[in-house]
Amino acid sequence: MMNEDIRQAIEVLRNGGVILYPTDTIWGIGCDATNQEAVKRIYEIKKRADSKAMLVLVDSSAKVDFYVREVPQVAWDLIELTTKPLTIIYEGARNLAPNLLADDGSIGIRVTDEAFSKQLCFRFKKAIVSTSANISGQPSPANFSEVSREIKDAVDYVVTYRQEDMDRPKPSGIIKLGAGGEVKVIRE
Repeated sequence: MMNEDIRQAIEVLRNGGVILYPTDTIWGIGCDATNQEAVKRIYEIKKRADSKAMLVLVDSSAKVDFYVREVPQVAWDLIELTTKPLTIIYEGARNLAPNLLADDGSIGIRVTDEAFSKQLCFRFKKAIVSTSANISGQPSPANFSEVSREIKDAVDYVVTYRQEDMDRPKPSGIIKLGAGGEVKVIRE
């Protein structure tokens, strides 16, 4: 079941499509993080200004280096020591769709440990956008049952794995790292 979902999701991602999928936090809308047109579609689906950056998921800390010019040393410690999902905002993003980045050229990256999203990132071999599955300004759905019909209809593929899961996971912590090693906690 999970493998078939991953196979179909990857096919959609490779073709520039948008998926609705479970992550290590809440249900997310995702696409190939290197595909500018796919990223644009997510902004349109969410009815959100593209000046608001979105984060990406990767399956291992080794992948962070590929998307960030210079990873501060403290990032490796944070990734290794965190016990809950943690999004780290890095300066100097690279190898990603330009419309995905914040105005200052930074990007939020989370190394996922959740079974589905980790396998998806691993098998897709690229970062995958992850943004809450809601219209901008509306509450983020904690589980699949709370995702609106409008969102479900707007994406190209809806993952079936974990749709019955009624857990209410919390959003990730968010930390912004400066080039000089400054650490700023944005959300605990």
